[in-house]
Amino acid sequence: MINRRALSAALVASLPLMATLGAPAFASDDLRKITFVQPSPSAINSFPVFVAIGEGFFEEEGLEVTVEAINGSGAVLQALSAGQAHFGRPGPGPLIAARTRGVDAVHIYNVAARSNFGIAVQEGSDYQSVEELRGKVIGTGTADGAEVGFARNVMTGAGMKDGEDYEFLTVGDGGPATAAFLNGEIEAYSASTADTAILNQRGMAVRDITPAEFGRFFGNGIATLGDTIRNDRALVEAWSRAFAKGHAFALDDANREAVLAHLAAGNPQEGEDKEFQAALFDAVRSKTIPAEGGEGLGWYPAEVWQEWQDALVAGGEVDGPLEDLSAAWTNEFAKIGREAVN
Repeated sequence: MINRRALSAALVASLPLMATLGAPAFASDDLRKITFVQPSPSAINSFPVFVAIGEGFFEEEGLEVTVEAINGSGAVLQALSAGQAHFGRPGPGPLIAARTRGVDAVHIYNVAARSNFGIAVQEGSDYQSVEELRGKVIGTGTADGAEVGFARNVMTGAGMKDGEDYEFLTVGDGGPATAAFLNGEIEAYSASTADTAILNQRGMAVRDITPAEFGRFFGNGIATLGDTIRNDRALVEAWSRAFAKGHAFALDDANREAVLAHLAAGNPQEGEDKEFQAALFDAVRSKTIPAEGGEGLGWYPAEVWQEWQDALVAGGEVDGPLEDLSAAWTNEFAKIGREAVN
C-alpha cells in the first residue's frame, strides 16, 4: 500500500536531495534556495514542480527548490505563515479559513482546475447518492485537509450538517482507509483522485457518488503569502514561469517518458510499479486541464471562489464571509506563466 503518512518521514529526508536533479544552469552557490511544501509525499500530485525541477526550469530562473512533504493543507498554510516555506499547495477551503484567522495566504495558480476530490463508497455497497449517507461516518485522510472542506461542502448541499446528520473520522489513506472500510468504521471516504486510484489499484474497489455539479469546485493550488507578492515579486514571477513550463511540458504526451522519470526521482516508491504510476499520473493530470471556456492553465474563476466561500459559511466552517474575497487569489501570475510558455 502507498500511504502518505508511512512515507512522510522518508520523503521529507529524500526530497531535498531529489530537488537538485537536472542539468544545472548555474553553479549551486549562484542559485537562490527556496522551499515548497506539499500536503502529501506524492510527487504525482505536485507533478509540475518535479518536472520543472527535473527539466531545469527552476534553475533557469536562478532557483534551487527544496520540496518537503507535510500532513494536509492546514500544515501547509502553517508552514507558509511561519516563514518555513515560500510556496505551498493548499486547498481553497483551508486557505479561506486561514484568511479568516488573519493568515495572508494567496492562491496564485489553479493546479487542480477540476475537482480532485470526491466522496467514494465501496463498489458493492448499496449507496447511490450522498443523501443516503445521513447518519453515517465519512472517513478522511487528514483532520483539516482540503478533502474535509470539499466533503462538508457536498454534504451541506444535500441539506446535512457535520456533527448532526453525519460524522467525519480521520482514518488516513491507503492501507488505513482500506482497513476502516473493512472494519465498518466508515461507510464512505472523502478521497482525492490519487487516493481513489490507490484504493482501486490495491484491491479496495470504490466508486464516486459525488453529485456532478461539484466537479466545478477546483482543488489545491499554488499559494504564497501576500507579503511575498508585495516585497519579493521577482521571486513569485520566477516561480510562476518555471512552474507553468513544468505543467505545460507534462501535458505533452511526447514528454511522457521524461515526466514519469522525474516523478520517480521525486518519489521512488510511486515509481516502483510503472503501470500504477502511469495510471495515477493520467488521473491526476486530467484534473489540471481547465474545462472548456476557461482562460487557460492556472486560471481561477471568480464565481467558483464565491461558491467555495458560500459553502464554507453555510457549513459553519467559517463564521462569515471575508471582507475581501478577491484578496485570497489572483490570476496575474497565471498570466505571467502562460506568457512564459507561449
